[in-house]
Amino acid sequence: MLAMEELLKLLDESLQYNGHEIQGEELIMRVSSKREMANCPYCGEPSGQIHSRKNRTLKDLPMQGKKVKLLLAQKKYFCKSKACTKTTFVERFDFFESKATKTNRLQEEILRVALTQSSVAASRYLRNSMVDVGKSTICEMLKKGCNEYCG
Repeated sequence: MLAMEELLKLLDESLQYNGHEIQGEELIMRVSSKREMANCPYCGEPSGQIHSRKNRTLKDLPMQGKKVKLLLAQKKYFCKSKACTKTTFVERFDFFESKATKTNRLQEEILRVALTQSSVAASRYLRNSMVDVGKSTICEMLKKGCNEYCG
């Protein structure tokens, strides 16, 4: 499945494609990290000692008319720095925020749509075309992200 691997590289070079399945109107892609080391986000110390793996579900932009869900096996590492206040950390990626359930590019698209119509209409359009998102979620996203996207 070379094409799927190439698509994943658009999100992050370190992602590895592990398989996919189609369930109804949803494409579910299983991915993991190829990284052997990560820097602690608290102190910056590199670590290669894996503590465990954490499964994470992220919604992404649709593909071929299917809503996309990424099932990411994210690594948790030990921080070896004595000066650090944390003993473990989860590897970070640039394509989503640490607590997010949607990729950055999906959030940007939701905001782009929401800025052109009411939150009710935007929710209806988005549910039919790319992601299940309610009007209250859209309003919260607009409050948080409007400084960046409202120009």
